[in-house]
Amino acid sequence: MRRMSKVAVLGSGVVGETLANGFLKFGHEVTRGSRDPGKLAEWKGKAGDRAKTATFADAAKWADVVVLAVKGGAALEAVGMCGDGLDGKAVLDATNPIADAAPENGVIKYFTGPNESLMEQLQKKAPKAHFVKAFSCVGNAFMVSPDFGGQKPTMFICGDDAGAKKQVLAILDQFGWEAEDMGASTAARAIEPLAMLWCIPGISQGRWTHAFKLLKK
Repeated sequence: MRRMSKVAVLGSGVVGETLANGFLKFGHEVTRGSRDPGKLAEWKGKAGDRAKTATFADAAKWADVVVLAVKGGAALEAVGMCGDGLDGKAVLDATNPIADAAPENGVIKYFTGPNESLMEQLQKKAPKAHFVKAFSCVGNAFMVSPDFGGQKPTMFICGDDAGAKKQVLAILDQFGWEAEDMGASTAARAIEPLAMLWCIPGISQGRWTHAFKLLKK
């Protein structure tokens, strides 16, 4: 993804802001989508002339590539609000199905079970979109140009469309990640819980400065 692309980042939270700024950093045009685009006015004012804001539907329709960075519990509704704007496009799914219940011994709780994933639900909601799990197993502070002493951390991805995964792999390379393709969308059942594992040191010990690395022989 070396050429400039039009990227819609859906979500007005810190993850959406981090990824939107990352795409701007690497020369892409970015439109952040929100239920209420007006609350992104401050970001738009600071982000430069390649940054815009819009509704979910308008941002998705405008974009070449879409990033879903909303709260997990709002993801299905947000996808529904995009209408046909996601059809045929790579959709980077950065969401996790985090429940509202408090963590237990540092372990956050999910509203999905072990044999299902939020991404599979999203794919069923928008069957013509090409969802790819990405950016879901690390905190926002390390999503763009992660610095671990010269070692690239590993981002695990999955999805059903080879072309969409190729686009996402190029994005991850640009953002400073090593990527591992775990296969079809069913692998999201294993990737999404990595956020639970990633959060344990932070919640229980206050350590948030880590990422995963797959070692291969």
